[in-house]
Amino acid sequence: MSSDVPLSVLDLVPISSGSTAAEALRNTLDLARRAEEFGYHRYWLAEHHLNRGVAGTSPALIISLVAGATTRIRVGSGAVQLGHHTPLSVVEQFGLLDAVHPGRIDLGLGRSGGAPRTPAAPAEGAAGVAEGAGESEEPGTEDAPGKEDGPGRTEGTFTDSGLYLPPKYTGFARLLASPRFRLHQALLRQPGATTPEYPDQIDDILALLAGNYRSADGVEAHVVPGEGAAVEVWILGSSGGTSALTAAARGLPFAANYHVSPGTVVEAVEAYRKAFRPSPALAGPRVLVSADVVVAPDDATARRLASGYGVWVRSIRTAEGAIPFPTPEEAARHRWSDEDRALVADRVDTQFVGSPETVVERLEALRAATGADELLITTITHGHEDRVRSYELLADAWAKRS
Repeated sequence: MSSDVPLSVLDLVPISSGSTAAEALRNTLDLARRAEEFGYHRYWLAEHHLNRGVAGTSPALIISLVAGATTRIRVGSGAVQLGHHTPLSVVEQFGLLDAVHPGRIDLGLGRSGGAPRTPAAPAEGAAGVAEGAGESEEPGTEDAPGKEDGPGRTEGTFTDSGLYLPPKYTGFARLLASPRFRLHQALLRQPGATTPEYPDQIDDILALLAGNYRSADGVEAHVVPGEGAAVEVWILGSSGGTSALTAAARGLPFAANYHVSPGTVVEAVEAYRKAFRPSPALAGPRVLVSADVVVAPDDATARRLASGYGVWVRSIRTAEGAIPFPTPEEAARHRWSDEDRALVADRVDTQFVGSPETVVERLEALRAATGADELLITTITHGHEDRVRSYELLADAWAKRS
């Protein structure tokens, strides 16, 4: 694979309809091995909870399994949700991982899981608690929302490179007010617990890793293993707000989420670059951008393989929680209302679905619009081999592009 702009993998450990969490985990290990063979640079695992259709509940545990099943590819979190982890627990977990797999571990950190945000503000991270574990999709049936009839397509804008930027999604009030979201908060946090400010959490993690942590009254803390761990720390974010500015101020690399919040990806990377301050670890800004992708030998086949995604995203945004990923036949039975179409339009219109040539062209537009140094690819299909083949076709086409 060409190394000028590497491709990496984001795996949500999706569960397909008719399958089990155990099979999803076995599929993840197989995909990781194959991704390494195909030349992908990193393999990141997301963190999601209480979703019937996603088995990625504990990034550190799955990272351990994936790192043990591979030999060269970097493995990490995309992202640990700091709203329900302490800095100490994070450094201990990733210190253990680095002790066993030195120099291969990435620590991606997100704000998700903390105090509720304003309704207009998305939770930040690879896919936040407010979103559960969702991406977008290009349904392939007449009754599903497609490129032509998704309302976001007529309201958004295009960058000079041709990248579509839909209107910012503003439907978070429904999710944040749902009993399901309140249940998340109740089960993921100790009663009465409060989440510290995100920049303070990041500073504590960096200090514990560096071995220079001091409490307010001057007491030292040293984490073994953890102190001195050669983990690569990333900040993940969906906008130009706290996450982007925290990464910039500390000279850390930043991962922006086109696949979660496509309407704000450009503002996110611009805010990060504008505020960036060099650090011992990083002389200049470093940006990774995610994209939701399904590749097949031709456009029609790719659209069919991707056709369960709109229904899947709908289940997340209605606060039902991610359902097991449906077959094309199951997806075709969903009757789409105008409300449904509007609910998933931004994600439907921004998934890259098609032949290798089609998808490479759209990824190039994303790279040009964001100046990405690396692209993070997340792909979900019902069939595991279709998913593996999508990554293989993309890697081959990306390496051969002119």
